[in-house]
Amino acid sequence: MQNFEYCNRTKIIFGRGTENQAGSETAQYTKRILLHHSGGSSVRSGLIDRVKTSLKNAGVEWVELDGVQPNPRLSLVYKGIEIVKKEKLELVFAVGGGSVIDSSKAIALGAVNEGDVWGFYERKKITGKALPVAAIVTIPAAGSESSISSVITDERGPWKRGVNLECTRPVFSILNPELTYTLPSYQTACGIADMLAHIMERYFTKEPHVELTDELCEGAMRAIIRNARTIFAGGEKNYHARAEIMWAGALAHNNLLSTGRISDWASHGMEHELTAFFGIAHGAGLSILFPAWIRYNIKEDTPRLARFAAKVWGVDGAFYDYEQAALEGVFRMENFFRSIGLPVKFADAKLDPARIGEMARRAVIFGPLGNYRKLEQEDVEAIYRIAAE
Repeated sequence: MQNFEYCNRTKIIFGRGTENQAGSETAQYTKRILLHHSGGSSVRSGLIDRVKTSLKNAGVEWVELDGVQPNPRLSLVYKGIEIVKKEKLELVFAVGGGSVIDSSKAIALGAVNEGDVWGFYERKKITGKALPVAAIVTIPAAGSESSISSVITDERGPWKRGVNLECTRPVFSILNPELTYTLPSYQTACGIADMLAHIMERYFTKEPHVELTDELCEGAMRAIIRNARTIFAGGEKNYHARAEIMWAGALAHNNLLSTGRISDWASHGMEHELTAFFGIAHGAGLSILFPAWIRYNIKEDTPRLARFAAKVWGVDGAFYDYEQAALEGVFRMENFFRSIGLPVKFADAKLDPARIGEMARRAVIFGPLGNYRKLEQEDVEAIYRIAAE
């Protein structure tokens, strides 16, 4: 097990009706904020109005910025930074899913650091400070509500890049599972794939003697799969299943499951190119690439991949060959993704395989991907081609 330091400052406020605490919690930090959201379902559902009422009752003033899209755009981040500076705002409050929270983190970062905020995402800047960020989560998926991560798309490339800075971790996040009842099934499915991928990126490690976090990872993945099946079997408004999924999304990416381990993150790096080129939803890109990544790595560490098949996908002792068991696990994972409406191949999502070479080149622009196995350009291209078979 590796040495580690673990500290998560995010206060989680979880349960029914908790969005009504937005004002009282925010007032503990400031009375002037940027209220950032997509302008879509959170407005139509009345959530934004409830948040504004709560803020008003607590004496908190706000300036509103909507328009966040999936795979949040750098151009809107620039607009938000300008507003925050002009209005002298002191906290960025996100209402939405991972895209809104990531955009809010970028605004909070850009508002108090000199130069272009994109420099952080291009790895030209590695330290900084940020305004406080808070969030109300409406789409359990990215885990951005209690993580240090932010992923932004620069439309000029297009480039999709991420940054991990402790200063952007939200000071508090509100999670009400009831807010997810009306999510389109595809968004729910993409969120489930995203949180599973966050755990798998941590689970696949060469670090020995990490039994506790191995078991935590496996248990979390089993819980996600089990409750996802409940939701997709007609339990869209099953509070307990939605609550399990929402809490799992936060735990999957708050770094608790990373403690003592060396995580991988190659599949996320490869997926960023799918989003940049084709605009595919992040979770859908991961449901395509993770099975392909496992197939490519089966001979690299067959016992671990066989354990994954047994512990997470229920592959039993009938498979006495590790490689056969691992392949059965991938097969069951692909069937699960299909059962909730997600693609598992390029063709399922109508992605053009002619772009594979260019995507592979761009994916390794900062160097080889991953830690479980270092992936050079030719490795990345091979994984894309498995996904395109």
